[in-house]
Amino acid sequence: MSAGGIAAIIAASALLCIALAISYAVIRIGRAIDEVGAAVREIKEETTPLLSEVTTTVELVNGPLQSINKVTRTIDELSTKVAESATTFLDKNQVAMKAAGAVLTAAQLRKKGKKKKRRSKSEESRFVDDEEF
Repeated sequence: MSAGGIAAIIAASALLCIALAISYAVIRIGRAIDEVGAAVREIKEETTPLLSEVTTTVELVNGPLQSINKVTRTIDELSTKVAESATTFLDKNQVAMKAAGAVLTAAQLRKKGKKKKRRSKSEESRFVDDEEF
């Protein structure tokens, strides 16, 4: 064999090694693509029912939220009407409001007076009990 024949054998074996490496890589990549495809199918199968459950849950939650929104709106309207009525009443009946304020003030002063009398009686009984011993 000449040098050219040996070089041809080396080149042929190198090409064989490269072909084997490429075919191995293609087979591995094909298997990986198959596994990715199977994973995507599983995700699709699990996600579709999950999405329908989420949609149902959102619909079920939105119903009470709409009711709460209606109640909140009604309470807001009611509080606005009460505030307007109170303002109108206070504006038209200033004398009556001054009288009501005086009555409330008198009632508070009366309560304070009763509390002081009760305290003084209880304090007296303590002093009497201490003197007996």
